[in-house]
Amino acid sequence: MVPVEVPTVGIVGLGYVGLPTALGLHETGATLIALEISEHRLDAIRRTDVDLVADDHARLRLALGSDAFRLTSDPAALADADAVIVCVPTPVDEHLVPDLVALRAACASVVANARAGQVIILTSTSYVGCTRDLVATPLEKRGFTVGTDIHVAFSPERIDPGNVRFPQSVVPRVVGGVSATSTRRAADVISRVAPTHAVSSPEAAEFTKLLENSFRAVNIAFANEMETATRDLGLEFDEILEAASTKPFGFMPFRAGTGVGGHCIPCDPHYLLWQLRAARGSAPILEEAMTAIAERPREIVARATELLADRGIGLRGARVLVVGVTYKPGVDDIRESPALEILHELLTRGAAVDYTDARVPELGLRDGAVLRSVADPAAVDTDLVIVHVLHPGVDHTWLAGRPLLDPSSRAKELLARVNGRGPLGLTG
Repeated sequence: MVPVEVPTVGIVGLGYVGLPTALGLHETGATLIALEISEHRLDAIRRTDVDLVADDHARLRLALGSDAFRLTSDPAALADADAVIVCVPTPVDEHLVPDLVALRAACASVVANARAGQVIILTSTSYVGCTRDLVATPLEKRGFTVGTDIHVAFSPERIDPGNVRFPQSVVPRVVGGVSATSTRRAADVISRVAPTHAVSSPEAAEFTKLLENSFRAVNIAFANEMETATRDLGLEFDEILEAASTKPFGFMPFRAGTGVGGHCIPCDPHYLLWQLRAARGSAPILEEAMTAIAERPREIVARATELLADRGIGLRGARVLVVGVTYKPGVDDIRESPALEILHELLTRGAAVDYTDARVPELGLRDGAVLRSVADPAAVDTDLVIVHVLHPGVDHTWLAGRPLLDPSSRAKELLARVNGRGPLGLTG
């Protein structure tokens, strides 16, 4: 149930989490102070040139015409908010160490502009204890009594970009405050956009998010391993996955693929591993899974080399086309996309490489190479097509009859549907 009181809410960071959260809150009647330090991002939002699902684009157009939706780059504006929600990126660096620069800066701005009566909610995935370290303790140093005259909680985001099946309004959000009152105050805000589930502390909520994405990482790594194992034994992984998925208990299907990308699975488990190493703890299964995930793009290139060799073609000089370079279907985001590593490896080994992705017209690789999307892939004569991502609403029937490396069987499934044979495999 939506609380009767209509708050003013400050959102810090207007990325893939912050902007949809702000739009959802605005739709409930809340007044929004939407803070973003990037003027480029603010301009893109004002132009509605942002990667959102259709419903959120409609919400954005309405919000931009409302006096109750204030876009700003001034952190001082947060003093007018009853609640402040921090939604900034928490990536890892090239050494897989947590990069807390953006989060520390955002939390410092929130603390500097905090006032009595506010509830401050951290949503950015981080290590266990981060909410106390970066928000609660600094507030206490300012003279606040946290949990009494100002409230602090952690409520990890569960937004899945591009997924219209599970909008934020139906996905429960975990909430853990520094006190029972803080938990309740935070849940009052979050419940305006999603169902809530209370836990005993911010630390419990922080670990919940790390568990969720570590679980997915381990199972994706295992699915990739099993896909390789079935291939080694001359079997089809998608057939076996479909068969195993008929069991109604004790099994959950995860599809194999070219690797893992985005803002969560390649990064979040490293926050837990980093913290455990500092505490002289360990999580060997998770450690092995993350190593396997990192190696997967190079395994795909090795398999491409084998497939070409089976036809008497060397990788050097071979014409290879990669389909889709975003980290998942239906989004514009290339962060941590396995396609970047696949393209880099192919070029390094001498292949003639192209890619096609209508959502990414130009792509810069880490060695400085710049590639441009092929507008008409059907017209390109290739020795091999690597299927990385198939975006919805795009005609991929030209893949029929092409030599494919399709580890997730997405193209196989699509072409089977086109040919009227029904879907193959299940989504993990």
